[in-house]
Amino acid sequence: MNLLLGPLFFLIWRIFDFLVIFLSQKVIPYLGFFPYSDQLPGFNLLSWVSALANFDGLHYISIARSGYAQYEQAFFPLYPMLIKFLTPLFFNNQLLTGLIISNVSFFIGITILARSYKDGNWLLIFLLAFPTSFFFGAVYTEGLFFLLLIFALYFLKKEKYLLVVVFSFLASLTRLVGVFLIIPMIFHFINKNKKPIIYYLSSIISPILGLGIYCLYLWQTTGDPLFFLTSQPIFGANRSSHLIILPHVYWRYFKIFITAAHDSRYFVSLIEFLMFNFVFVVLILDLFKIIKLKINELMNYELRITNYNQLGLNIFSFANLILPTLTGTFSSIPRYSLFSISFFIYLSQIKNVVIKYSIIGIFLILHILLLGYFTQGYFIS
Repeated sequence: MNLLLGPLFFLIWRIFDFLVIFLSQKVIPYLGFFPYSDQLPGFNLLSWVSALANFDGLHYISIARSGYAQYEQAFFPLYPMLIKFLTPLFFNNQLLTGLIISNVSFFIGITILARSYKDGNWLLIFLLAFPTSFFFGAVYTEGLFFLLLIFALYFLKKEKYLLVVVFSFLASLTRLVGVFLIIPMIFHFINKNKKPIIYYLSSIISPILGLGIYCLYLWQTTGDPLFFLTSQPIFGANRSSHLIILPHVYWRYFKIFITAAHDSRYFVSLIEFLMFNFVFVVLILDLFKIIKLKINELMNYELRITNYNQLGLNIFSFANLILPTLTGTFSSIPRYSLFSISFFIYLSQIKNVVIKYSIIGIFLILHILLLGYFTQGYFIS
């Protein structure tokens, strides 16, 4: 990949999103019914910039300012900690600091990602056009976690295991799904069975250790080491604190489609449902590419894995997609899908250019709609 294309794609994506936000303020009525929304003007930024802190973004700023309030433990600690410590460098403006952390992190992340894969240009186009890619540049953990995830995978590929330990540890302090980095690690080490066992143990333990430290903190401060999970229902979206299997989630959504009024929430549910299934099907297709089934003359079945590293990334992508549904909903799946990297890799390898452009066109239409409504205060993911 041309080294200039990464920065160029990032610049186009950033300008495009700000233009969408600016125009959305002219045509979409403002709703803004979310906690701390009245604090946005106090950051003295243009409204089409500060809108990128809507909803969860203001919770991260609140944590950075004052520590965890009741139930905010649902938000993992690394991102607000960085906002807190870096804010003095950026005019003591937490919202501006959060935006800088997210955008710089994402810029570095996509640069590394694109250089790591053969179809890096297409990979970036699909990722940036994706309907919810704007969260990478918002005051959310998406940009930071993306950087940590890509660094962990990159250094795993390069066999720089000390750096793998560092970045996977930090990733699991940023988002719960970071703990599933043990999956690509395990499959990587299957092909590296001559490495000393210290490489296995230190790498695999590191994401578990990151989550464990946060659980220990929660145990000491709330008495519940899993409070990041049990506090989820407080934030709405019909989440449950106990595990619900996927068929039950489908049943819930079928009932919504049959019985619910056709308001904005109905169409958000429809988008959640469709996007989950699209990503899920693509990941299955990707899995079929990696695992080959052969039947010999004696009708014996033989499974052959073409690439263990790709298989590990595919299963990680599945885990990232399925984990949120265990709370009983597809809510925020359009946003969580951003880290199912195998999904984007598979799309970038499609041979038919017409199919590629058709998918990108649909992505962009949804991107404009979701970004416009999100920045005008409507919950979309």
